[in-house]
Parts: sequence; C-alpha cells; structure tokens
Amino acid sequence: MAVQEVFGGSLAWVADNDPGAARILAHHHPRVPNLGDITAVDWEDVEPVDILCGGYPCQPFSSAGKRKGTADARHIWPHIACALGVLRPRYGIFENVAGHLSLGFDTVLSDLAARGFDAEWCTLRASDIGASHQRKRLFLLARLADPGSAGLARGRPSGAASDRGIPAADPVDIGEHRAGARGAGRDEPAARRLPAAHTAGVGEREPADPAFAVAGSGQARQEPGCGSGRAAADPGRLDLAEQPVTEPGSSGAPVTAPGLGVDWGPYAAAVERWEAVIGRPAPRPTDDLGRLSPPFVEWLMGLEGGHVTGVPGLSRSAQLKALGNGVLPLQAITGLRHLADRMGAELDHGVGVAA
Repeated sequence: MAVQEVFGGSLAWVADNDPGAARILAHHHPRVPNLGDITAVDWEDVEPVDILCGGYPCQPFSSAGKRKGTADARHIWPHIACALGVLRPRYGIFENVAGHLSLGFDTVLSDLAARGFDAEWCTLRASDIGASHQRKRLFLLARLADPGSAGLARGRPSGAASDRGIPAADPVDIGEHRAGARGAGRDEPAARRLPAAHTAGVGEREPADPAFAVAGSGQARQEPGCGSGRAAADPGRLDLAEQPVTEPGSSGAPVTAPGLGVDWGPYAAAVERWEAVIGRPAPRPTDDLGRLSPPFVEWLMGLEGGHVTGVPGLSRSAQLKALGNGVLPLQAITGLRHLADRMGAELDHGVGVAA
C-alpha cells in the first residue's frame, strides 16, 4: 500500500504462504498471482519487476524474542537476496523492527552491495506521525547502482554473480549492540564504525521532540576489486511538525469516548490525536467477552475499517496475527518519502511492483 502510494505502479505478483495473509491478499487483489513460499520459488521463472518489496519476519531480530538472528529458522533474508540478484529490480524496499540494526543488518547491507545495490535506511516510530503507540520500525530503500543491469532493461535476467555460487561480500561493521539494551527504541548501536576513517553519530537514541533521527543512512557499495561492503554515513533529520507527539493523558483528566462508554484514562490524549490524524473515531477496544477487539487494532494500524476484519472466512486470531505483523501505511509512506528524497529516487507511476 505504502509503496504504491509513494512510487505508483501496479501489483504484478505476491509471495506469502501464511494462510491468513494469503486470504487477505486474495480478497483485495483477486487477479494477482501468489507465488507462495519464497524459499521454494525458482526466481528464473518469475516475471521481473521494477520494485521488490517486503517485510521479512522480525522474530529473529526482535527484542521480544530470543534474538537468534541469522541462526533463526525464520530468517529468510538470504532467499530475498537471491530474488534481488536474479530479478534485478530497480528498487528493493523492506521493513523490519529497529532491533534488526544491531543484529543481522550488516549481512543485509553486504548482500545488497554484492548485488550492486546502493541503500538508504532510517527508523521511524508510529508515534512520530501521530499514532497512539510507539511501534518503532526500520525502513530500507535499495536502488540498483547500474540502471542498465535492471531486469526489465535487459530482458530475462541471468542472476547476479553472488547468486551463481560466488560468496557474498564481507559484512559491513555497523557497530556493536550496547550491553543490556533490549527494549524498543534502544536496539541501535551508539555509533556505526565505518571501514574508512569516517565516524558519525548515527544510531543514537531518538530525541524527545517530534523529529526522528536517521538510525543509519548512506550508500552500501562493493568497492571495485574488493569484497567488503562500504557505507558512507550521512545521518540527517526529518521534522514532522504537522503531527506533534504529546504524552498520553497530558490533560490530566480521564476522557470518556462519546457514544461508546469507554474511559480511555491516561491514553485519552493519544487516542484523540490518532482519531484526528486518520479521520475516524476509535472503536471499542474489547469485544463482549472482554477480549482485544480486532477492529480496534485495525484502527490503531491506521487502516480503513474492514480492510482485515471484513475479509470473509478470517478467524479472530488470524485477523490479530495479520494486523500485528503489519506496518502502519502512513508510517511507511512517511519513511519511504524521506528515503526516496534522500536517494533522489524517480517516482515512476508505470512500474511493476511485487510484494
């Protein structure tokens, strides 16, 4: 959704083997083929696209899990890297938890560099765009350094050298994880060490004001004649003055939602702010049994009512799983526009998109 909003284009195909996610995709895109499990796809037989995007599983990197990183069975980035090497899209767009910066992200940058992609990345909290929860996420925009090697420019791609048995580049050093830091918003390294004599204050804690700090930004390249990745730092900031972030309950008094009989207590200010941003009131947070309500989570995610909860045959647990695995469209749009501007990306509304 966010990729098409920022870059335009039409959806060529999707690849998701989760039953709930597949049902949602089929409901909204009935004519778009689903390739299923990407670990079993022969990319040589797949239609090339201009943009390949996805949010690969966060469990290997999340502070809420065991942080096994690349040793986690759910780590599927190598298969995505293979797809990039074979399909050669002009852009690759990906999302994950902020904890990925300190675990496994060096491998991602090295794989991109080995396949000829430059990269820009940043972290952004949902609260930075007015949402009522933090939900800090990492957004990555990769661009093929040589447009002439794009899959659509040369016909049927033959794959990158690294996808024909040649090892990927050495990992890029983006700094060590700070001892004891495991909570949301504290997973970034204090500073990213660069191969050359460059130092930069990237990856520091986000400020308390409505701006967000770019956790890492630069170009990931493979230098001619060597196998190591290279990242040129350029931290920068983006101001989001349109929706200032305020603390929940800053008014000091509980507020009852009109017509719902819901006392939001200390969260009233946050709920009201998000209502104003997306233009629709919050539904009840719980159902008649006192359980978390999927329509309320759908509202928290900034989706239109029924986008997930209106899909026929989707159980309550499947709805919550899909919503929990998703990303706020407005959050992604804001992050991608920032990255596209930094990279000088062309916003071409005739491109083919795959997710």
